[in-house]
Amino acid sequence: MERLLYISQQTPGASHVDNIREACEAGCRWVQLRVKSGDVSAIAFDAKQVCDRYGAKLSINDHPVIARTVGAFGLHVGLQDMPVHEARRIVGDGCWLGGTANTLNDALMHADAGADYIGAGPFRFTVTKEKLSPILGIDGFRQLMKGIGGKLPVLAIGGILPEDIPALMSTGVQGIAVSGLITHAPDKKAMVAQIMELLKN
Repeated sequence: MERLLYISQQTPGASHVDNIREACEAGCRWVQLRVKSGDVSAIAFDAKQVCDRYGAKLSINDHPVIARTVGAFGLHVGLQDMPVHEARRIVGDGCWLGGTANTLNDALMHADAGADYIGAGPFRFTVTKEKLSPILGIDGFRQLMKGIGGKLPVLAIGGILPEDIPALMSTGVQGIAVSGLITHAPDKKAMVAQIMELLKN
């Protein structure tokens, strides 16, 4: 599993696909398309073409039928969205399926339902997510990872900065998911390289 997941966002000067292209150019090899409005299907097809060009894996957020239709590598479902077992029925066993978790109960529920990984968070406050769940922090991640006990891989998400990565990795998470950290980086390639180096340790 890739240790770094870039989650797309639209910015005033760039579309989801533009930002995905820049993230791929910077070295990201796993991308999640997270679109809350608009023609998600058309955006997904364009995002898949970009990811294929760079040898990157594309996951789709919240839209299992679209993930299946575009031949995406993966699908991610949120806590308030479709249950993991229903999503699995739609996308099949070949799709890398993740679920959002804020508590140990969430994580174990997804594991029992057949998820391949957990996106756990938020680590700290973030403006890119509406209706934010309670903040976990380092202590929350330590408790979560102890409870999961290696049942499935966990990605930390939510307002993560480069200086947070060593402590997060020490909790046992497999990697991190970020959005604005890469989208808004003045030098995206340098930022991705820094993150990847920190994730090795």
